[in-house]
Amino acid sequence: MEVRLAASALTDLADIQRYYAEQGVPDVGTRQTAELLTHIEHLETHPDIGRIVPEFNTPNLRELIHPPFRIVYWRGHERINIVRVWRSERLLRMPEK
Repeated sequence: MEVRLAASALTDLADIQRYYAEQGVPDVGTRQTAELLTHIEHLETHPDIGRIVPEFNTPNLRELIHPPFRIVYWRGHERINIVRVWRSERLLRMPEK
């Protein structure tokens, strides 16, 4: 199955790297990002390994937990779209129009 990262997810990954660089440990940011991308790659062959996002209870909106992060994705029929990569303590909200 094809996996795509939305612009919002790419921004999240860049923000993770930037945060750790600002903390003086850029190697941690690089390692975290690499681990997150490896976890995401598993979705190509196992698209249903993530749980349903509890805030929405929508079967196609799923998440992988990679402490301390949540990898939120939309599971379509032919494609998976990675929507966000957030700290796990953040609650998801629908975007305002």
